[in-house]
Parts: sequence; C-alpha cells; structure tokens
Amino acid sequence: MRLDRLITLALPRRSKGADRLPVLMYHSISDEPEPGVSSYYKVRTSPQRFAEQMQWLADWGYRGVTLSEGLAALKTASGPQVSGFSSQVSPKLVALTFDDGFQDFHTAAFPVLQRHGFSATMYLPTAFIGDERRSFKDRTCLTWTEVKQLEAAGIEFGSHTVNHPELVKLAWPAIETELRDSKATLEQKLGLPVRSFAYPFAFPSTDRVFTARFQQALRTTGYGTCATTEIGTVQPGDGLLQLKRLPANEDDDAALLQAKLAGAYDWMHGPQSLVKRLKSLG
Repeated sequence: MRLDRLITLALPRRSKGADRLPVLMYHSISDEPEPGVSSYYKVRTSPQRFAEQMQWLADWGYRGVTLSEGLAALKTASGPQVSGFSSQVSPKLVALTFDDGFQDFHTAAFPVLQRHGFSATMYLPTAFIGDERRSFKDRTCLTWTEVKQLEAAGIEFGSHTVNHPELVKLAWPAIETELRDSKATLEQKLGLPVRSFAYPFAFPSTDRVFTARFQQALRTTGYGTCATTEIGTVQPGDGLLQLKRLPANEDDDAALLQAKLAGAYDWMHGPQSLVKRLKSLG
C-alpha cells in the first residue's frame, strides 16, 4: 500500500484559485525497471505512462510550459523583493521539468509534448553532454546537436552543474566552479543567456547557513531561479532560488497526479523536512 497516495487522496482538495504553479519533476522516460525502489523514490516513467499523463493534463485543460513561462505567469510582485509573486498565475498552466539530460527525453518524451503543443525545461549536467554520445548513471545522454534542435523547438535548458555532485559535500571554490562552468558551457553551446538551475540530489534546506550562502553564489553567478527537490507547488511568497517541485514517475495514476496538481500533495513537504532534520542530526 502506498501511504502517501492514500493520505493525499483522503485530503480535501484546495480551491481552484490562481494561487499556485505546479511544477512536475521528471527524470528518465524509459521502460527500464527500478527493482527494489519504492514508488516515492522512483525516477523513471515508462513512455506509455508518460503519454497517458500528458493526455490527462490535456483532458483536464492544462497546458505544459517551461518553468520560465510558468513563473512569468505568476507575475513578480511589485516592490523591492526579488522572491515575491503575485497570485495571477493561470490555474491551467503546469511547468514540466526534466533532470539529467537523458537521451530518452528526445526519443520518448519530446514527441508526446509536441503532440499536445506542450513545452518543458531540461536541466543538463554538462560533463555528460558531448558532441559524441556520453552516458550518466548507465544511461545515454543527449548530444549537443540534439540539445540545439530541442532548444530551437521551444525546449528550455538550464544548468544541473557540471558533474552532478552532492554540492553540500564540496568546498565552496568547487561549488562555485560547478555553477560557473556549467553555465558558461551552456551559454557557449546555445548562444543564449542561461539563468535557470536545478539542484542535484536532495536540497539541504535544514542547513540554513549553507542555503543562504548557496543562494548568494547563485546570484553572483547570474542565475535567476533554482528548482529543488523540495515537495510542493510554487505559491506567492516563495523564493525564486528555492522553488518546490512535484515528483512524477511511473506510479502516478490519474487520481494521484490530479491531486498533486491541485496542491493536495503539498502536505508531503512537512514529512520530507522532518526526515532531513533527523538525518542532519546523524
């Protein structure tokens, strides 16, 4: 029995007001199994299930967009703060994001997105993207030729570091190098400014000293947004450099996916934070 699903579907749905942006987080679109991995931690979605999920979004009246487009629809709130949002986002926008730059995005996900007129944001660990095919986590990755083709077709690209390390375990000069070099490579290859970043591995939100310094490093390097693995929908007042997302995978059926979009899965942010705190205590 999947406890998070059971609780989520038992919770009351939030209002359909234009007060949040759901950001789905995908990784690999593949039929390869994940033996021994619980539903919560799975990072693969079969092409068939992904096609079903995109069809459900279309049937429910949603339009899949890049993260930048979704955030733009929130309309930055007036005033000096960088992080504030007004609550003017359309309730029918959902930002689709993909981490790690796997080739199966091009072969399995992109045709489905095109069929529905959807777009998406892909975060690349640049060491694994080459002119010749490279691999990451035993999976083949996009080439720069494919990245350029996808960008020309409306896919947005952001940084996922150079080597996909656990940043919190690195010294600050190494962290800054990962941020700077990945951004420089993307901009050189695409000929465009790159201001979006996705944090690899679990975001260390309980370490406030690290988080504050990391966000300053992002600003200094020229990033404007940072997507994390923290669970939730993006709401007014959320910071652009610590954006929540909703994990999506093979085991998200129609009922659970619809509940996530409506904000009913946001409760998981509490248990997720508690687990992080307990781990930080050793």
